[in-house]
Amino acid sequence: MATIWELDFYSRPILDEREKKKWEVLICESPLNVGDKAESLFRYSQFCSSSTVNSLWLAGAIKEAIAAAPKRPEKIRFFRRQMANMITKACEDLDIPAACSRRTLALSLWLEERMQDVYPAEPGYQPVVNPSVQFIPETPVALPDALIGEKWAFVSLPIAAFDEMSEWDIGFGEAFGLPMTRLAPETQIPGLIIYSSRATALAGWMSGLELAFLKFESGPPARLVLDTGANDRWILANLRDAATEREAKGFEAAKKQAKKVHFLAIQSNPESESFAGFWLLHELTI
Repeated sequence: MATIWELDFYSRPILDEREKKKWEVLICESPLNVGDKAESLFRYSQFCSSSTVNSLWLAGAIKEAIAAAPKRPEKIRFFRRQMANMITKACEDLDIPAACSRRTLALSLWLEERMQDVYPAEPGYQPVVNPSVQFIPETPVALPDALIGEKWAFVSLPIAAFDEMSEWDIGFGEAFGLPMTRLAPETQIPGLIIYSSRATALAGWMSGLELAFLKFESGPPARLVLDTGANDRWILANLRDAATEREAKGFEAAKKQAKKVHFLAIQSNPESESFAGFWLLHELTI
């Protein structure tokens, strides 16, 4: 299985002796297995003076992390759009692909933990609201004609069913560590299954995206939207009647009960025992 890292490089609510904000790089391994726990993942952190914030310093920090890690990453994900140029340049200098992504659950949880427990204990701490990554959502666009599914259905699976996910027949997909979400054992995980005669082509195309989350938009027009990458949005389905709108609202309610955890699956038909694609998703607020 590939090794993917999640990275954040940004100022922290801590002032140094010059009354300038300290910067910090956080690097952690992406949890790609459904049973992964935070304590089992590689982590690296290093503070940085605001006077040395550049791609050269960041590349050096990444090199130090690589030297300390069990495996070199095959890709680095980051969520902070305003740092895209610097992070991408540092990764390019090390021949590591970088992707702006909202599949950064481990990093988001770790950053939240540090905001609560680590930074307040540092000299020079200045309590502030954690800066979010503000952006205006793009208008969703239609899927390529050849990739539109013939049918789709809202479904749900008990969280215990995912214990065997590693044994499922899945062509393309990605999981994350469900223990990190601290969901109750009785939780039902909602999802959407797309049925398509071109299931493999659709799953292959989606595997090239950084899948973020599914969302119902009441509109008008009412539709199901798939968010990917930094801010890309795709229309999976237009909801043309009240019954399907009710189902979509039920899906959103179930997502809320499951702490925004959900899934997207692709199959050739409802009788199939394999998945052309299966992705665990989590709607992060970043």
